[in-house]
Amino acid sequence: MQDSSILNTFIALMDKIGLNYEFLATGYEATIWRDGFITTLYLIVLLIPVSLVAGLIFAACLTSGRPFLSAPVRAFVEITRNTPTLVQLMFSFLVLNTFVSNLVGGAQNNPLTPFFWVVAVVGLHIAALHAEAIRAGIEAVPSSMVEAARGMGFSQWQILRFVEVPLAFRASLPAIVNNLINLVKLTTVGNAIAVSEITYASIMVWTQRDNVLALMIVILLFFSIINIIVARVGLWVERKLAVPGYGL
Repeated sequence: MQDSSILNTFIALMDKIGLNYEFLATGYEATIWRDGFITTLYLIVLLIPVSLVAGLIFAACLTSGRPFLSAPVRAFVEITRNTPTLVQLMFSFLVLNTFVSNLVGGAQNNPLTPFFWVVAVVGLHIAALHAEAIRAGIEAVPSSMVEAARGMGFSQWQILRFVEVPLAFRASLPAIVNNLINLVKLTTVGNAIAVSEITYASIMVWTQRDNVLALMIVILLFFSIINIIVARVGLWVERKLAVPGYGL
């Protein structure tokens, strides 16, 4: 009862300044909106590690010196970073997903959901940006360090793992954090294929309530808060991993 009273008071106060949050008092619309927040958070939690792992793999391929690894990854990176994410998502969902459905005997047998395609497309899109940042970091590692590791008997894989990647990650961390901030914002493309993230859920509400302004204010605050957290965590990690005399 107390929670209901607080909610009603909030709705009344917002109504006085022209913001309509009456839907929060209804079970159905409030549930849709709450689930939209949760789905967006799920996307962010999944996309961050997916993009980082894929970006590291791509960067390793780009700097491997083996054309059969670097050439296809380079082609993928160029296509991915030079085309809109929304176009990539629509192509994947409407073309690739249909192809998969045909292979498995119909859409009812297709295990790939719209949520999967958002994670795959946005994750790989940001991974391509990570790859370029990490590649630049790897190539910036002083050759003397690489030669010293090679003189100690390190294999190419060990040099990449223990020397180049740790230093490259430190150098490229500001760019990676910027990419992650972009990743958070790109979760909104999911509404194009009916993934019920926060913008899709808000559209479902405001088409019935005509309260676009009220919901857009919350969406802006929501993404601003998340990205401030991402930026602050990135800055903290950058300071913790700083190597005195390197990258300054």
